[in-house]
Amino acid sequence: MGINEVGSGLLQTGIVPAPLLALLVGTIIVILLLAWLDVPAFLGLIIAAFAVGLVAPQVALGNVPTRIAEAFGENMVGIGIPILMAAIIGKSMTESGAAQRIVRGFESLTGRDRAEYSLFGSSFVIAIPVFFDNVLYLLTPLARTAAARMEDNYTLYLIAVAGAGVVTHGFVPPTPGPLAAADQLSANLGTTIVVGLLVGLPTAAFVSIGFGKWINSRMDIPLRDSMGMTTDELETMSSKSTDRLPGIVESLLPIVIAVGFIGANTTASNIFGVGGQLGAVMSFIGDVNLSLTLAAVVAAITYYRESSLDRTDWGEELTQALQSGGNIAAITAAGGAFGAMLAAAGIGEYIAGILSGFGLGILVTAWVIATAVRIVQGSATVAILTTAGIVAPLAGGFEPNAAYLVMAIGAGATTFSWYNDSGFWIIKELGGLTQVETLKTWSVATTLVSVFGFAFTVLFSTFLPLS
Repeated sequence: MGINEVGSGLLQTGIVPAPLLALLVGTIIVILLLAWLDVPAFLGLIIAAFAVGLVAPQVALGNVPTRIAEAFGENMVGIGIPILMAAIIGKSMTESGAAQRIVRGFESLTGRDRAEYSLFGSSFVIAIPVFFDNVLYLLTPLARTAAARMEDNYTLYLIAVAGAGVVTHGFVPPTPGPLAAADQLSANLGTTIVVGLLVGLPTAAFVSIGFGKWINSRMDIPLRDSMGMTTDELETMSSKSTDRLPGIVESLLPIVIAVGFIGANTTASNIFGVGGQLGAVMSFIGDVNLSLTLAAVVAAITYYRESSLDRTDWGEELTQALQSGGNIAAITAAGGAFGAMLAAAGIGEYIAGILSGFGLGILVTAWVIATAVRIVQGSATVAILTTAGIVAPLAGGFEPNAAYLVMAIGAGATTFSWYNDSGFWIIKELGGLTQVETLKTWSVATTLVSVFGFAFTVLFSTFLPLS
């Protein structure tokens, strides 16, 4: 009897439902390999994906390797070029002094001791039109540079960036998840954006600043070499005088290009419905692959101009950054493949089906289902779409504005990012964190976003129903 048949037999006898068996096996394997045996993350995640495929009767045994490869490739399509270009951007902006110049510009607005507020505000705003992953690519170098300049507070700065960005990713259209949920639940898009900001801003502040300061006082995470940039190089750059750094406009240009092009395309297509030839042009220049490539070129030119390197050495430095970025892309895509195999095993639908029959209030039901689906299969967007599809037929008698239902789903879908979420690996690798540090900071932060986000949703829906 094959392993797939064993899983089917357990399902038929009622001992262990096949989706739960797949989740149990996948969780045990990934924790055993990554947390206990310290196997390289890429290898451990791929092995875990195979283990899930072997016990999931929904996937034919002969198709398991192909499904994993396809899932890996699909994830790489979305993050491959962006991560590689982000490696060039991060290396170039840091080595050229552009990141240092931006941080000092922030200091002039908020004060030297309040860099977390400028990082928080930048991330919250930029993540509205730009995917969360791309916000991390652009702003993590700034958090690292600020920590090198202050010689402290790295944990706070990283949470300030990541916490604010993940909130707008889950709550505020035109990010794809809440945008699709608003459509399925027939919520007015403009109202959903306003409610998303209303709920999202205090949620982000509580987590990014409140939790960020709390965990920073208890965890002193050191700066480590990351994305082809050593800590010695960061510290050397932080000691340079401002007049030896690039100008503020040139320093900001890579971020402006990426955010401007991607944001313009997102706004034009998702909010105003621009189509035809203009829509095609916007889709071209606003594609994340092209936008980040252009940003990387601009950042690399500044790096070359500001450095004393010849073209050969400059090219070798960029190649080293690409090698680091390739490793991050591989690990991230492997995490996505592991999550995709859990989704193929049907665990999300299984859990959602159980929870939808408990007779809870619709806001609570939506949040609980989205939370469960997110934890077991990893993707916030999938959790939002799955939950919206289940909840939509139940939403007819919902009295507060339907936008609050979108918020409850977005809050649940943000919770507890761990090994099956590609975002977990992006944070870990870009930030130079250990797995334990990522769990104690990022995983806790996303869980707090879920809890505070739901609490503010209930609060505002009660006192400002907008019905």
